[in-house]
Amino acid sequence: MLIFHKLEDVPPGFGPTLVSVGNFDGVHRAHAHVLNEIVSRAKARGAKAVAITFEPHPARILRPDSGLKLLTPTPEKLRLLEATGIDAVLLLPFARDLSLMTPHDFAQQILKEKLQAREVHEGYNFRFGHKAAGDVTLLAEFGREMGFEVKTYPEMKLRGESVSSSQIRRVIGEGRVSRARHLLSRPFCILGTPGRGRGYGSKYTVPTINLSRYEELVPKDGVYITCTRVASERFESVTNIGNRPTFGAELFAIETHLLNFHPLELTPETEVEICFLDRLRDEIKFPSVDALREQISRDVKKARRHFHVLRAFATTK
Repeated sequence: MLIFHKLEDVPPGFGPTLVSVGNFDGVHRAHAHVLNEIVSRAKARGAKAVAITFEPHPARILRPDSGLKLLTPTPEKLRLLEATGIDAVLLLPFARDLSLMTPHDFAQQILKEKLQAREVHEGYNFRFGHKAAGDVTLLAEFGREMGFEVKTYPEMKLRGESVSSSQIRRVIGEGRVSRARHLLSRPFCILGTPGRGRGYGSKYTVPTINLSRYEELVPKDGVYITCTRVASERFESVTNIGNRPTFGAELFAIETHLLNFHPLELTPETEVEICFLDRLRDEIKFPSVDALREQISRDVKKARRHFHVLRAFATTK
């Protein structure tokens, strides 16, 4: 997959293309449906499938006080976009010039002239241009003027719940990670490196890996059944998100206990990916370390049963 970091990086004559424009945060089930469609149609038409997205997320520029936390930081978003099979991503820097571009100029300069778009595929609520003045109706008018078709996709719902980045952020913020898995079509994961903990896990309870400071979206404080990848090794795990109130630490941490633990060689650069499968309980303050240890033992037993059922189900397929 080609990645163009600014409009000038797109070589002359790169088109014709089929295009979808969006933030693609999470690259969720609805995004994948649109992208799979443009990949298929681009192959049939002898064109290239292109996703246009933005860095940083426009909300962080236009609404800096929103405190937006992303489902997928840009490197992970690009990896997920590549997995759809698209040919290229145009990763436009979202700065003042782009934010002031009118809908007509966006369609003329980017879609028509630079990408030679033949089709543009967007969700029903797509907005573009300065002050989000453009919508799919206006885009279709520009398409008739500039020679590209516009395909509009209706809202996708699963069991009455909208498949959208904002809804998935809300679900994860509520700790409903099993529901988020269905909306994303994969588990919600966070990627970081090992951080330095206070040693409570290994000293008082169980060996843990602490994640380094993570700035984007994480699930609601609590204890979760997870899968953890450490470098190239994968482990069944239980992960705690929160402030470890039993120890009076009041210091936010993400720490994961590997169920099939063995000694690991960790460096500050080792990749640690935690994928959230289900929620076990809230984080609470226990009256003693022994009470906490007993609860962790119960958490681990529940997680082991969960993975046992998953393996049994997989063998019956």
